[in-house]
Amino acid sequence: MILFGSVINALLIIIGAIIGRFLHNIPERMKETVMYGIGLAVSVIGIQMTFESTQVLIVIVSIVVGAVIGEWIDLDEKVNKLGHWIESKMPAKKDGPGVAQGFVTATLIFVIGSMAIIGAIDSGLRNDHDVLLMKGIIDGFTSIILSSTLGIGVAIAAVPVFLYQGIITLFSTQISKYIPDELLNFFISEMTATGGLMILAIGLNLIGITKIRVANLIPGIIVVAIVVSIVYVL
Repeated sequence: MILFGSVINALLIIIGAIIGRFLHNIPERMKETVMYGIGLAVSVIGIQMTFESTQVLIVIVSIVVGAVIGEWIDLDEKVNKLGHWIESKMPAKKDGPGVAQGFVTATLIFVIGSMAIIGAIDSGLRNDHDVLLMKGIIDGFTSIILSSTLGIGVAIAAVPVFLYQGIITLFSTQISKYIPDELLNFFISEMTATGGLMILAIGLNLIGITKIRVANLIPGIIVVAIVVSIVYVL
């Protein structure tokens, strides 16, 4: 099932949100330790993915050029502004966070990031759901914590997550029809390695070691496609 990873990801968000509603008083130390554990796991996954590269120079160029583009157009800032704008249109209840606040906050956390893009592409091109399944586990634990403070609106975020990742996955399945297998495999290797560095950055951010603006690295995925195509032709 080509959408298996996206379906499981959405279900884990819903399950986590439901569990979170029954855990209003999760100790801060427990939340912190769980997030550290998740961050370590994500970092290891990112490191493993970087070893998929056959030409490390392509990964370096893609990350650097992608970061320059991302910082130039400031994707991270635009995402934050969008979140603030949406929240301003849907204010919280007077007696606590409303459904809209939980929905908006969770959606921004679960949708924005390289794991969603890399995982969805992996599902479409290779029918490999490992990244999305790991993302689902992370999102599930995160939704428990978010739901315990922001309410059941967090569960509704599963809808845009499924649609966003599902569309990317379905689009990716069409790529193989128009691109030679050799070029496609070359692209998958370098895209996986480049995405792995972005996922490593997410893990380091979760641990609190860094504050990398991962959203500004996402253009690197497009750069990978361009560089790989040029190298393949030459």
